[in-house]
Amino acid sequence: QVQLVESGGGLVQAGGSLRLSCAASGRSFSSYAMGWFRQDAGKEREFVSAISRSGGSTFYADPVKGRFTISRDNAKNTVYLQMNSLKPEDTAVYYCAADAGPVATIPGRYDYWGQGTQVTVSS
Repeated sequence: QVQLVESGGGLVQAGGSLRLSCAASGRSFSSYAMGWFRQDAGKEREFVSAISRSGGSTFYADPVKGRFTISRDNAKNTVYLQMNSLKPEDTAVYYCAADAGPVATIPGRYDYWGQGTQVTVSS
């Protein structure tokens, strides 16, 4: 069992930055690939970014490429999402998730989810 707790969301103006954190507890954090997803009201949950167990491989959805950076610190059991040049369309609840299998971009592949943190970008 893995428990995930996101933090770092908030209200920011367009062009600003936020850094999301996801702290994990429970079984070995380094055994899991980690992902970030987001969901806006009335929309499906969508993939944002993912990182392999070692951190050596990262993946990004096209809308966030060049603006967001995922990283992890296995010693601190934490995964991060640095979000720069934020746009109003980035507004959503952001979730982190842990995947016991290979790193994936599909929500259904992930085994554990956090409760989410709200990110609101004003224009």
